[in-house]
Amino acid sequence: MSAHDLNGALPHEPEKATLEGRNKILGFWLFLGAETVLFGTLFSSYLALRHNIGDGPPASELFKLPTVFAATMILLTSSLMSVFAVQALHQKKVKPMIGWLVATIVLGLGFLGLEIYEFTEYIHEGHKMPTSAFSSSFYTLVGFHGAHVAFGVLWIGLLILQIMKKGLTVVTAPKIYVSAIYWHFIDVVWVFIFTVVYLMGKVG
Repeated sequence: MSAHDLNGALPHEPEKATLEGRNKILGFWLFLGAETVLFGTLFSSYLALRHNIGDGPPASELFKLPTVFAATMILLTSSLMSVFAVQALHQKKVKPMIGWLVATIVLGLGFLGLEIYEFTEYIHEGHKMPTSAFSSSFYTLVGFHGAHVAFGVLWIGLLILQIMKKGLTVVTAPKIYVSAIYWHFIDVVWVFIFTVVYLMGKVG
């Protein structure tokens, strides 16, 4: 099927209509496997170092769960927006798909804003990167995830521009689908961060 087919001629799952599209999806799953190992290493380092607070405040006094919970709800909602975007993709409804993708970006930016606010508060309370092994491992893990969110926001934004220029085809559809998988992945990682870092930190 040509990449220049009209939207109406696209199959129900245009992201899997070509071998190239299927290979992109498979390759991305392999990439996420490597990312999982990397995040697993960061989680392990954090768990090993989280009690080495040095002269800094302990996690039980430091973490502000209402802020973190709000950020969590925003990120989970953004994942739902990407689900709607994929549904619109399968229905070949370009404008609604773009709308859902824009909503995903806006919520992703909201999450990043709260994370920056959170980090600023922690720094004012003496929880800086070099303060202790705990603070270093915390900022490395949570900051690395935040960098993934920022990359996802930029990536989806560029995909929107590409869709607006080239339309929805069997070439652009796999890119949208893969970006949704990526966004779900960073959401799942955040759920683990919220549980392992913040909830466990508050209970000691």
